[in-house]
Amino acid sequence: KVFVDFAGDTIDIFDPITGEVRAMKLFVAAMGASNYTYAEACPSESLSDWIGVHTNLFRYLGGVPKFVVCDNLKAAVSNPDRYDPGLNRTYAEMASHYGTAILAARPRRPKDKAKVEVAVQIAQRWILARLRNQRFFSLAELNAAIGVLVVELNARQMRGFGSSRAELFAEIDRLKLGELPDQPYVFARWKRCRVAPDYHVEIDGHWYSTPYRLIRELVDVRIADKTVEIFHRGQRIASHARAPNRRGHTTIADHMPSAHRRYGKWTPGGLIAAGEKIGPSAAAFFQTVIAARPHPEQGFRTCLGILSLARSYDNARVDAACRRGILIKARSVASIRSILKNGLDRAFLDETSDHQPLRHGNIRGQGYFH
Repeated sequence: KVFVDFAGDTIDIFDPITGEVRAMKLFVAAMGASNYTYAEACPSESLSDWIGVHTNLFRYLGGVPKFVVCDNLKAAVSNPDRYDPGLNRTYAEMASHYGTAILAARPRRPKDKAKVEVAVQIAQRWILARLRNQRFFSLAELNAAIGVLVVELNARQMRGFGSSRAELFAEIDRLKLGELPDQPYVFARWKRCRVAPDYHVEIDGHWYSTPYRLIRELVDVRIADKTVEIFHRGQRIASHARAPNRRGHTTIADHMPSAHRRYGKWTPGGLIAAGEKIGPSAAAFFQTVIAARPHPEQGFRTCLGILSLARSYDNARVDAACRRGILIKARSVASIRSILKNGLDRAFLDETSDHQPLRHGNIRGQGYFH
C-alpha cells in the first residue's frame, strides 16, 4: 500500500514580476512497509493537480502499488460513505489505467491512514520548516529543492530499524510493485450532458456533434487536453479533436440527418413558420440566423430562444426587437433579450403601429387617465 494526503501547512512562491505570493500545497505519500516517502508541491487540491501528483508518484517509485489509501477530499471521493464510498470517476479511471485500487479511509478515522499522517508531520518538519526562509520564484524551482530534501529524508537512518527508508524500500516494497504502463495516464474530466435539438453538446463554450438520433438523450463526455469523447450507455459514439476556440461548432457530417430531414418537431421551415406567428421581423430574423450557420440545425437553439421570449413579452415587442436586431446585425438570444429588457424595441414598435402616438410636451397621453 501507499498512503497519500496533503499537508496542512503551505509554502509560498513569488511572482518575479508582480511580486504576487501564491501558497502551494504539499502532497505527501508514504509506502506502508518501508515508510519510503515522496513529496511534491502543487498549486491546489483540484482534480487535475491530484491526478498529476499521483502520476509523478508512480514514476518516482518506479512501479505501481497494489493499493492507494487516500483521504476523503473531493478530488478523490464523490460520496464519502463509511461502507460504500463513491470514487471520483476520473480518479477511478486513473487507477484502472495503472492497475491499482483505491481504498478511501473512513470519514473522521485518521487511524485508517496513520502511516501518511506521520509522514505529513515529518515532511512539515524536515521539508517545509527547512525551506521557510527561502524565496522561490517558480513551482519547478520549489519542487527541485523539495526533491533534494526528500532524497536526504529517505537516506536517513531510522531509529529502531538500523536501516534507511530507501534501503527498506529496495528490500521490501520495490519487489511488490506492479509494472508501469507504457504511457502515463492523460488527465481527463467527465461531464454529463443532454444532447440539444441541433444534436450537439456544449463543452467549455464550444459545441460538438453527436449522431442526430440521440437528440434529448443523456450522454457522458470525456474531456482531455486534445480530445473530446462522447459516450452513450457505455459505448463511445463520437470522438472530436479538442477545439481551442469558444462559441464555435465542430460537426461530423455523418452525424447530420440525411438531407436535413425532419427529426422531432423542428426543421428550418418549421421554425421560420413559428417565427411568422410572432411577426414578419421575427421570421426574417430566424431566416438570417439559420442562413448564417454552416449547418441550419446549428441555428435552431437561437430560434428556440427567441420563441421562449414570447412567453415573457407580447409578440409585437418581440417582433420589434427582432427588427432592431436585424438592423444592428445581432445574431444571438442575449442581444434580443437585452433589447427587450432595456426597452430599445419601443421605437420600432411605434413605427409599426397603426396609430402613431401624438407627441407634444404638454400632452400627457391617454395612459395618464383612468
